[in-house]
This record gives sequence, C-alpha cells and structure tokens, in this order.
Amino acid sequence: MAGSGPAHLRPADQSLVRATNLVVEFPIGSTGLKVHAVSDVSFDILPGETLGLVGESGSGKSTTGRALMQMPRPDSGEVLLDGRSLTSMSGQELREVRTNMQMIFQDPISSLNPRRRIGSIVREPLRIWKRGTDDEQRRRVDERLESVGIDPSTALPRRPHEFSGGQCQRICIARALVLDPKVIICDEPVSALDVSVQAQILNLLQDMKARYDLTLVFIAHDLAVVKNVSDRVAVMYLGKVCEVADPDDLYAHPAHPYSAALLRSIPVPDPNVSQSGATLGGELPSPVDPPSGCRFRTRCPKAQDLCASEEPLLRPVAENHFVACHFPLDA
Repeated sequence: MAGSGPAHLRPADQSLVRATNLVVEFPIGSTGLKVHAVSDVSFDILPGETLGLVGESGSGKSTTGRALMQMPRPDSGEVLLDGRSLTSMSGQELREVRTNMQMIFQDPISSLNPRRRIGSIVREPLRIWKRGTDDEQRRRVDERLESVGIDPSTALPRRPHEFSGGQCQRICIARALVLDPKVIICDEPVSALDVSVQAQILNLLQDMKARYDLTLVFIAHDLAVVKNVSDRVAVMYLGKVCEVADPDDLYAHPAHPYSAALLRSIPVPDPNVSQSGATLGGELPSPVDPPSGCRFRTRCPKAQDLCASEEPLLRPVAENHFVACHFPLDA
C-alpha cells in the first residue's frame, strides 16, 4: 500500500490545506532504529470541506494531524495553508500563521489546565495575541461559550473538574474557536465520550462549521462516525494512505481490502446478525520495519508476489475515488 503519487490531489489553487509527501519518523533511543509513523502521505482540503482521516490504532492518522500543525515538524514534505508553506517557517512567523489552525484533542479533561478557571482558559489565546480590549475579549469568550451550549455566567468561575467529559469537550471547542481559525483539526474528539454524548458533539461540530465557515480535519478510527461528518475520506494503514473517496462511495464500494475489512468491523445493532468475518488474519507488521512493497500484504487475502516487490500508487478506480492496490476489489 502506498498513498504515494499525486493522482488524488486537486489543483493547488483550489486548496486551503495541502500536504505533500509528508514523512514523520521517531528515533528509538540510541539503537539507530526509527518508527516510520508517516511515510510519504499527501492530501488536500478545499475551503469549507471536512476531510476524514480513518484507520486503526497505529496507522499514523494522529501524527499526520499534528504534522499539519508542525508539532512535530515533518522530517520531509511540505504543508501549505492558504498557499503559504508552514514547513519553511519558523519562530514568530510560524506562531502567528498557526493561529489559523487549532486542535481539539481526544481527552477533553486532560487538555484543560485543572488549576485554571474556565474563563481564563478560553480567554488565554486572546490575551496572548492581544486581540481586542478587555471588554471585547470578555464578550468574545461569552459568545463562544454560548455558541457551544455552555452558560458563561455559571461556567466562567468554575474549573474543569466540575464539568462532565462532554461539557469539557464543548469548552475545548469554544477555546479553539475564540481566535476565529480557518482550520480545526479534530483528533478523535468523541472517542473518549459516551455514545449518547458523541452525537451531540458531532452535531455541534457540524453547526460550528457552518456558523464560522470552518474547514475540518476529522481523525477517527470509527468509520461510522467519519461517514456522517466528512466530505472526503482518506483511509490510512501503517503510515500510508491506501484509499481516498467520497464517504458514500467508499462505504458502498470499498476498493481496498483494508477499507473493506474496516467496514466489516462496524458492529451491526442486531443480535440476530452474525458479527463473524470482521477480523483480519496474517502477521501484524511493525512500523519499525514495515513490509516491502504494499504494507498491507502480510494481512491481505488478495496478496500476490507483485505486492511484495512493487509498492502500489494511488490511482483512480472511479470518479473521485482513488486506491493504492495492485488488485483492488471489484476490479
């Protein structure tokens, strides 16, 4: 599986965010070995679009999201935001441009300072960047909290531990919105929440996207969640992109065996329906020493000799549907 190649990229002048050939590796102590977390990943996001990054744990999707923010900086590749290269910036220039990109994290409670009050937490970005007078900052904080369903009159003097997980995530969203960013990277924002609360947060993100004209990167391992919020989906496996498609097309006609396996793993809420056949067999490869050729070949039921010797490139199999596989499904 590759994810290499520009076949799925749209014209550069149309993109708000464009990542090309991203590589992120983490050294393992003094062993000389490296974890190949992200390997030659490329994608683009149009203004107002939501890109869903999906894959199992260890696929590199969260590292990809953080690489967009230059935290950590990719070892190679380029990230463009509105035509400006973040990878060539440093220091104050990067900090200023990065205010246009904000993150919402997986664990909302841990991402809020337990010692500080909610008013101070949400207002902090405005203080750092000296946006507006004191009265204007207070009004902005109140407006953002109200927009996410939090009453500022009761929330401002309280601390994070006094709120539920869902309420903390709403506060995190308000904090992300307070600087009026163009892009928000949502790193598994509902996976730590109860199922009943997940739907509320997903609906809130959709409302905020429309209200504030946002562009979203939505990272998750749950394909059912990604389908409901995404305009385009990129499936990742072991640091590579294996399939890119519109969500309806991907769910109806997955072209990569890994995408199909992920879809089969979605539980069916019916006790009379068998859940068998949802798991993958074969050897689980290590990101320290990934397989040659297609990285999915050690678990793929369609693997052949070509898969070990030649890495497949992303190529179109239908309109707006791209797959990195020598032997795609239904082909």
